[in-house]
Amino acid sequence: MNSSQTIALVESLDHEGRGVARVEGKTLFIDGALPYEKVLYRAYRKKPTYEQADTTMVLRESFLRAKPRCPHFDVCGGCSMQHVEFTGQVAIKQRVLEDNLKHIGKVRAEQMLPPIAGPAWGYRHRARLSARFVEKKGGVLVGFHEKRSSYIAEMSECHILPPHISDMILPLRELIVRLSIKERMPQVELAVGEKVDVLVFRNMDAITSGDEALLKAFSDRHGRPGRPLQIWLQPHGPDSCYPIYPMDAPRLTYTIPEFAVEMPYYPTEFTQVNPRINAVMVARALKLLDPQPGERIADMFCGIGNFTLPIARSGATVHGMEGSEALVRRAVENATHNGLEDRVSYEMANLFEVTEESFAALGRFDKMLVDPPRDGAVQLLKAITDDTAPKRIVYVSCNPATLARDAGILVHLKGYTLKSAGIINMFPHTAHVESVAWFEKTGPAKSREEMAAIEAAEEARRQASKAAKEAKKKADAEEKARQLAESAAKKEARYQHYLANKDYYDKRTADREGRESDGSGA
Repeated sequence: MNSSQTIALVESLDHEGRGVARVEGKTLFIDGALPYEKVLYRAYRKKPTYEQADTTMVLRESFLRAKPRCPHFDVCGGCSMQHVEFTGQVAIKQRVLEDNLKHIGKVRAEQMLPPIAGPAWGYRHRARLSARFVEKKGGVLVGFHEKRSSYIAEMSECHILPPHISDMILPLRELIVRLSIKERMPQVELAVGEKVDVLVFRNMDAITSGDEALLKAFSDRHGRPGRPLQIWLQPHGPDSCYPIYPMDAPRLTYTIPEFAVEMPYYPTEFTQVNPRINAVMVARALKLLDPQPGERIADMFCGIGNFTLPIARSGATVHGMEGSEALVRRAVENATHNGLEDRVSYEMANLFEVTEESFAALGRFDKMLVDPPRDGAVQLLKAITDDTAPKRIVYVSCNPATLARDAGILVHLKGYTLKSAGIINMFPHTAHVESVAWFEKTGPAKSREEMAAIEAAEEARRQASKAAKEAKKKADAEEKARQLAESAAKKEARYQHYLANKDYYDKRTADREGRESDGSGA
């Protein structure tokens, strides 16, 4: 065993899919290690209380371990859990959600919902691939970044993409290297619709007529009967993209069949990457929300209307709010496209700056669906009072930590009960956890004074914890300095003793060397 490698017994997985172990008082986060395994590891980052490490050898395998399908798994950062058996991935993510609710939010759901899982492979219908001309490799790399690196993984295939898109990776590399702007095309974004595939090339310089001819030929070669491959260019930001060929291709769309909703979208607009699981997620969220005709329902962080329009199909009136002007425009268009414009209204608003007054100005909602980005919805939920509180909130989350934090606000401050929660495996083979939770209003909210007192106590606790950590850090530093000083003092004492008895030690050394040279031994 190399001296830089150490043995660890892995106890669990963290939210990023790393094995968690404890060695000599430190917490270890070990890439590639699984619960119940004994592994050799090598640390690549060391901190006073924890280390981050790579697995160098598995000495005892977990029953959860599986052989990765992808030959690039060890290098590519697109996936982090192909080494985990698929049902094990789902169970681990459910445990991550439960642990976050318990430890961060200090809440427990009355019921944990069965996980939603779908196909393990070929599920990703949206992706942003990096591209880079690498002279040393004599070509262009196209793919995801390497793990913990800004370098692009050298990929020839990708099993989480639909097979016909995966088959384009090598041809894409061959195409871009022939373009005049091969060194000025850092990204290719792909979108797989129901009737068309789209590639958006991020061209930082204008393309030539020769480049355009190559792109069109690529489209003709890789389009399929009844399913064209449309080429778009993006010279600046996401709003600058436009199609160049073929111009008569169908629009990008996805459908939610259960609610008879069709959603057109632009390739750079946010949509869920897994349309099949998205449809199931919408169905579960609406089952929990239980919208009824005549109810007034809020859809916060509504995007292009992914939940708004299915809710409107129930006969409820829905008000959607979103921070992006472009997404609000698309949501309005989609409402008209589905004949639901009379049941929905949309408003652009910064939902990270909501106050009690601005929330009250929206009027009373019977129910509310919240689908925030990773940062969560803390300001929105803090703005709820007993006078404005919806009787039911369904929270769709892409970050279990912020869901847990926000659940704590609803349960401990706003008078809600967490009725149920569960995960949605939107991103198989990654550590990403999508989840949904149902909250029911069952009691009074804390008053402003009570909330202020709670927040003050929490701040005092944080400051005390910070002070304790600083005190421990100082004490540890003082102890280390004392030990170093003691060691230096002992070393100096030994040296002074030697100087004081130098003649004796020199004579003893000379006598020993003399005996060894004449072979007399002792």
